[in-house]
Amino acid sequence: MWDQRVVEKMEVAVGLFTVACSFRSVSDGFKWAFAGVYGPNIDRDRRLLWDELVGLHSWWDLPWCIGGDFNAIRFTSECFGNRRMRPAMSEFSECIFELNLVDLPLAGGLYTWANNQTWSRLDRFLISPEWEIHFPEVWQKRLSRLCSDHWPIMLDCGGIQRRRQHFKFENMWLKSEGFVDRVGQWWSLYQIQGTPSFIFAGKLKTLKQDLKLWNLQSFGNVGELKKIKLREIQDLEMVQESRPLNPEEVAQKLALVVELERLILLEEISWRQKSRALWLKEGDRSTKFFHRVANSHRRSNNIEMLKIDGAECRDERVINNHMVHFFEQLLTEQEGWRPKLKGMAFESIGPMDVSRMERPFEEAEILEVVRKMTKDKAPGPDGFSMGFFQTCWEILKDDLMKVFQEFHSYGKFEKA
Repeated sequence: MWDQRVVEKMEVAVGLFTVACSFRSVSDGFKWAFAGVYGPNIDRDRRLLWDELVGLHSWWDLPWCIGGDFNAIRFTSECFGNRRMRPAMSEFSECIFELNLVDLPLAGGLYTWANNQTWSRLDRFLISPEWEIHFPEVWQKRLSRLCSDHWPIMLDCGGIQRRRQHFKFENMWLKSEGFVDRVGQWWSLYQIQGTPSFIFAGKLKTLKQDLKLWNLQSFGNVGELKKIKLREIQDLEMVQESRPLNPEEVAQKLALVVELERLILLEEISWRQKSRALWLKEGDRSTKFFHRVANSHRRSNNIEMLKIDGAECRDERVINNHMVHFFEQLLTEQEGWRPKLKGMAFESIGPMDVSRMERPFEEAEILEVVRKMTKDKAPGPDGFSMGFFQTCWEILKDDLMKVFQEFHSYGKFEKA
């Protein structure tokens, strides 16, 4: 069953072990496929299921999701009570690898089926990378069971953004022509009064708003722009199939290809930064891999449920308040016993080392540290990456050096 206000059914395919449908999402026209599986419990028939899935994939060639009772496990860790390695396990994994599917982690429990002696993970959802890109918040969870020997599992695709998105500087902005000059113009116009750290924090906050507005009005959505350029190139290629392109059209196509290459690079930079896969270099063309790693981080960092005083809680506000209270209590210093250090001898440093440690910070040593840091490193609370500080150093250095001088003199500074 499906909600016709959400998806429109296009085609149906019924096999020995699967029932599959292709759909079109009403909201955005996204075409995808879903296959429901009920797997056999005989190894010979399982091979027929794997072949059936391969055939389905080649038949539609769409982003897809597969779910159901596969009657098979992948690893010995997915079965409690019978830890023997079987050929069917490796065959199942080989099928997943051949179809390039993502085996989502299961939240809410380890197993999906149990009798009196054995517990196994027989049920699961598998998705293609393209399907995951369209539904980046996707995750699966085991629900409570009543009378069945199977636990139901739910696939949650997200779709509703419940929390405010914090600002995060996009390193792909650094590739925009004139970006550094634009930041310099903005920075010079900010007039803020206060301590050096208050001024620097205030300028960063104001810069965030200018960057958000510029990104919305000028820079644009790289993914959508890429789709537009692809369609324009395809239109010209359709014309080229019927007649030679005239000189203006040839020049237009060449310009579109150059722009498409630029957008692909920007998209790769953005997803590499989100994935934090620092061991891959910019330009490796691993955008799909970056997508998958970033989505995996997002799922790992998401807290859908928290047990509070033994009861499950899903209210985001209550969860936030409880976590803040917990760590406030944890980090609050209580009066108690402390070890006494009186009478213990410690080695001490000489006067020269003391003076070196207490000397003011120098621009050269700060710049050296900034340059040595990876530009894609996760940003701090202000949302600005190290790539921003490296590229815009000449603009920021005067204000930033005053912050270090303030810290050297008073031992504190404003938070950004």
